[in-house]
Amino acid sequence: MKLQKNTLNMSAVLLGCFFLVAVIMPLLQMFAACWQADVGKIFANPLVLQGICNSVCVSLTATIFSVTLALLLAWCLRRTGVRGKSLFQVLLLLPMLVPSISHGMGLVIIFGANGRLSNLLGLDGGIYGFWGIVLGSVMYSFPVAYLMLSDVLQYEDYTPYEAAAVLGLPRRSVLAVITLPYLSKPLLNVIFATFTMVITDYGVPLMVGGRYKTLPVIMYEEVIGRLDFAQGSVLGLLLLLPAVAAFLIDMFCRGRVGAGFVSRPFVVRRSPARDCLAYVILGAVSLAVVYPLLSFVQLSVASRYPRDMSFTWHNITATLDKGALTYLGNSVAIAVAVGLIGTAAAFICAYLTVRMPCRGGKFLHLMAIISLAVPGIVLGLAYVMFFKGSFIYGTMVVLVLVNIIHFFSSPYLLMYNSLGKLNPNLEAVGATLGISRLRLIKDVIMPQTVGTLLEMFVYFFVNSMMTISAVAFLANAKTRPLSLMINQFEAQTLLEAAAFVSLLILVVNLALKGCVYILKKLLQMHDRRNVYD
Repeated sequence: MKLQKNTLNMSAVLLGCFFLVAVIMPLLQMFAACWQADVGKIFANPLVLQGICNSVCVSLTATIFSVTLALLLAWCLRRTGVRGKSLFQVLLLLPMLVPSISHGMGLVIIFGANGRLSNLLGLDGGIYGFWGIVLGSVMYSFPVAYLMLSDVLQYEDYTPYEAAAVLGLPRRSVLAVITLPYLSKPLLNVIFATFTMVITDYGVPLMVGGRYKTLPVIMYEEVIGRLDFAQGSVLGLLLLLPAVAAFLIDMFCRGRVGAGFVSRPFVVRRSPARDCLAYVILGAVSLAVVYPLLSFVQLSVASRYPRDMSFTWHNITATLDKGALTYLGNSVAIAVAVGLIGTAAAFICAYLTVRMPCRGGKFLHLMAIISLAVPGIVLGLAYVMFFKGSFIYGTMVVLVLVNIIHFFSSPYLLMYNSLGKLNPNLEAVGATLGISRLRLIKDVIMPQTVGTLLEMFVYFFVNSMMTISAVAFLANAKTRPLSLMINQFEAQTLLEAAAFVSLLILVVNLALKGCVYILKKLLQMHDRRNVYD
């Protein structure tokens, strides 16, 4: 037992050292670079000041639309009697399976100067600029906001509503007294999280921004184009501020939401008019989500968009000739490594902080969730400055490492919550029966959390397949993931090739989610057979 305890303590020390090297030291290196920059000159630059204003305006506008849409969709699927909710859920979450820059490209295909709907409706000027960024950002961010709000509504207690009905309270009073207070703190969390997603994204502004520059685009251009790391550090610090605010809000709300026990699931009463309205809303949003993805298919086999839309295989073969399969192999290798290593690390970290309180447990928990406050573009820049010249720089290892840290928090919190729901006396009973802690983990805890482990792997894999911001500064010609080819083809105005790359990423992510779904069903059938036996 003492040997096993020492092993777990050693694991905590190793995880602490890992976070020290992979999180704290790169960020400190970036902060130190800020002192080398001429801050006064940077903020005197009208381009930077305009970029800050543009980012704030775009992010505020997109956040309002995105959160409103997400709340409306969550209501449609949680508070109505529509059928086919699983199908609608899959369609609404499709935007999460492609890079943000692909959403911008979809807008160009549909509403660009030669877009399909632009030509059909006789629209002039295209989608470029402020409203293009807003629309693309809404498409990119609303699925995440929807998931958060849907989860909140799913576990709302129906008892207060039942009591209000007995007392004869009008609907307006119920909304003001019960619903709004319940949603206030989660909604604040969602607003800050969505705002952070939008203000730190450069994929959509890079594609449809045109002359309307946002701060992440300016940072990307300064670092990639001019190799001005000092100025990039200052801009990265600015992008870090709203993310830190969102992180603090998330910490504040997380400890207060979901702490209550749900005594009765929410009861949805029959209302044909309400359900009809929900079908209209869900159908319209699903069409808006699916149509750009279908346009990628058409564009991939078009001879020359938009002049000649006749069928051809040339775009696909040309994209493959440019190394798409090699870069796809890089992406899959990175995603698998991130999924396996990240899931193992997140599980061990969660176990140490939940099931085995140890010295430094609070430090491990803080390090595990701190990546929520670090945008990918900032983390990528910090890694360039810290690891440049090291033996892992320019290799797959640094790409795997940055993706693990970038996406670590959400899988960790999934496992953190799952382990917290297990019987707290398992370890004590195991020690009494002479069962080792490692065997208890292998034979009891892991089988009970296998569904969460699979979801963790999927999260790491999918996000690693489509990320651009975290790896843009670190990849080279040999290690480049497939998602970065979208930037390359967009710069060369090869939209047909960029559309095919987006489809490849979507197909791989859908295939993985489908395989995991089947695997979970098989595991459930196996558990039922064991129960009957």
